[in-house]
Amino acid sequence: MTPAAMVTAKGAVHPVAGRAAGHDHELRAAARHLGRRRFLTVTGAAAALAFATNLPGTGAAHAAELDAQRIADDPFTMGVASGDPQPGNVVLWTRLAPKPYEADGGLPAERVSVRWELAHDARFRRIARRGTATAHPEFGHSVHVEIDGLETARVYYYRFRAGSWISPVGRTRTAPGRGARISALKLGAVSCQAYHDGYFTAYKHLADEDLDVVFHLGDYLYEYAVNSAGGARNYTDRVLPAHFNRETVTLDDYRMRYGLYKSDPDLRAAHAAHPFVVTWDDHEAENNYADDIPEDGGPSETFLIRRAAAYRAYWENQPLRRPQRPEGPDMQLYRRLHWGRLAQFDILDTRQYRSDQAYGDKAHAPGPESDDPARTITGATQERWLLDGWRTSDALWNVVPQQVVVSQRKLDLTAEAKLSMDAWDGYRASRTRVLDGAAAAGADNLMVLTGDVHVGYAFDIKKDFDDPDSRTVGTEIVATSIASGKDGAEKPPTWDTYMKANPHLKFFNGRRGYVTVALGTDAARADFRTVSAVTTPGAPVATAASFVTEAGNPGLEPV
Repeated sequence: MTPAAMVTAKGAVHPVAGRAAGHDHELRAAARHLGRRRFLTVTGAAAALAFATNLPGTGAAHAAELDAQRIADDPFTMGVASGDPQPGNVVLWTRLAPKPYEADGGLPAERVSVRWELAHDARFRRIARRGTATAHPEFGHSVHVEIDGLETARVYYYRFRAGSWISPVGRTRTAPGRGARISALKLGAVSCQAYHDGYFTAYKHLADEDLDVVFHLGDYLYEYAVNSAGGARNYTDRVLPAHFNRETVTLDDYRMRYGLYKSDPDLRAAHAAHPFVVTWDDHEAENNYADDIPEDGGPSETFLIRRAAAYRAYWENQPLRRPQRPEGPDMQLYRRLHWGRLAQFDILDTRQYRSDQAYGDKAHAPGPESDDPARTITGATQERWLLDGWRTSDALWNVVPQQVVVSQRKLDLTAEAKLSMDAWDGYRASRTRVLDGAAAAGADNLMVLTGDVHVGYAFDIKKDFDDPDSRTVGTEIVATSIASGKDGAEKPPTWDTYMKANPHLKFFNGRRGYVTVALGTDAARADFRTVSAVTTPGAPVATAASFVTEAGNPGLEPV
């Protein structure tokens, strides 16, 4: 089926293929069992999700056990991953799926015992820990292993076994102790990996970088249809199943879509090489949704069933801990990590709790609707959590990995320039509260890491964006996409306009790639790494630009 352009009630244009009629019927049928949003309790949401997906509402304690020796094909097709490094603690992930393109992964609805090993060396001659975990069918046969009591600031290697099958080897690390005086940390930042827009070549290069941790800033997958040739990948050596050529709606859809994405060898290599800290944006569920409001303005009750399926599949397929496990359509993804006294990371969720986009989500000049002080992009609870965390921070660098552009971004050169209503520009009162809160808390050396826009930006965050001489209060590093937007260009058509309209914008590049940031005791350095093409595989990587910001002296200077 060829995707067609569709204009939604919010004004966004995107490609979709027809949803299976049965899918919408399932969602509507489940929604009839729900009341308004305020009545959607955890219990009710879980029951509705089970109704829509034929999932048991409880764990798999009563499921039969499958003898892992009977697994005839490699179950580790989706690779391995680790995430959220903490002092003396790691979380390891895999998912058993001999047939990752199928909804059940090619396994029966039976639990499977999976052995895991953690070692000091890649050959597993010095085992640090070993144990057994259960892959439950209710969670897509995913495995999340949290291992405590390890050494701090230490590299470890890990692998899984199921029957006679052994997974690839992953490399992870623990964080330094909370009070440790650390002199250096190097991170990667990535976002936006539309499978149908090109190859994940940037991940191959990211896997080769010497990094401590990678932050994924959203749009890990896209809900849009992927045709039999893989879209812009234009496969000639394989034919993708027809069920990918529709928009993801149900839990089965999302699970299979993760199977497609994680079949990419470069993505698997990056996960095996580095621990990831993940947060979502919109496409993991649906483009430009806001809280319980879907893109097309349909019933919230129906959308929340879809959101519950999307959130459940997200947790199943990411290296996340127990506190992040969803309950129905709700999942607390915002959380805080520390890297000794060098850095505090406040990972945000600017999608689940936000007010609906102003002015129909179309680019618009600031006005009463977008500037309403009651509007929020984080929700009140997350906002208080963020400000409270800054008040108690003793870190040299206060880093905020999140989704959409924080800095003002004028889209034209008129006196009343239009702004994006989906970014923080559409929630200016929310932005003011957060930036004023950072200043009041004395949060030193504020750095924001952002994704979403499929280009690389480097911004000075200003006290008053309309006054170029206003005080600089932080920096924002925007990572371009891994693949979304296809090959892109070094200077997109909007380059001249954006650079002239936004004096605080120091860099703008439209190629695909990622960012590395080296945090030190004196300064931080950001390198924008780009590849020349993603519609063909194997492109080399280059550094498009580098910037430094000094500790205690916010503002970006080119290197």
